[in-house]
Amino acid sequence: MSVLDEIVANTRAEVARRRSSIPQGTLERQCGAALPARDFEGALRPSPGTVRLIAEVKKASPSRGVLAISVLTDEKYFHGSLDDLRRVRAAVDIPLLRKDFTIDEYQLWESRAAGADAVLLIVSILESPRLRELLAAAKGLGLAALVECHTAAELDQALSAGSRIVGINNRDLATFETRITTTLELLPLIPPGPIVISESGFFTGADVCRVAAAGAHAVLVGEGLVRAADVPAKLRELTLRDPGASDA
Repeated sequence: MSVLDEIVANTRAEVARRRSSIPQGTLERQCGAALPARDFEGALRPSPGTVRLIAEVKKASPSRGVLAISVLTDEKYFHGSLDDLRRVRAAVDIPLLRKDFTIDEYQLWESRAAGADAVLLIVSILESPRLRELLAAAKGLGLAALVECHTAAELDQALSAGSRIVGINNRDLATFETRITTTLELLPLIPPGPIVISESGFFTGADVCRVAAAGAHAVLVGEGLVRAADVPAKLRELTLRDPGASDA
């Protein structure tokens, strides 16, 4: 069994445990009282010459100048939680993506109740019919969906399902190797229309320039911000607002 298979199996068990603790009906009532979701898709449309940035919270929340924030909520493997999402929601008023291994509609209700505006759907762990079901269910809840792929075949599934926001994960979830060239190889296969996010592996403005020049609208950055000594300066660089970013 691969690490990804283990994660998915653990997710199924965790969803079952949480469902027994908090019935879906309770989450539905909480969602009914929630404010409308923020415009995640709109936040990712860049102005000319720039790139939008999703900052990933890995026990840190760099938010100054960020257009959206991704919060990891997987507990066992990434040490996140829904409480992390709730805390970030209480601290900022920009769109939030719940980054987890979404396999069940129950998780969509959890996400909305905790304050998420978007969810992650990973093609490699979802059969095509299930992907379509979750996309439709997310839309019904007012949630945007970032549909993540890593190969041409997965990209075809994402596009065939009608995904409006396509994520290209530069990290191979089977080996955890990261290559920005994954985005460069897949971008030419995407027709005009969807918002395209390149995920993982960004540390310099030069890295971002490569995928932006190829057509990416946004980048998702985790370690590149967590490790930065000057987070606001790094944000300017990675969103191509720093005049020297292309030479980084």
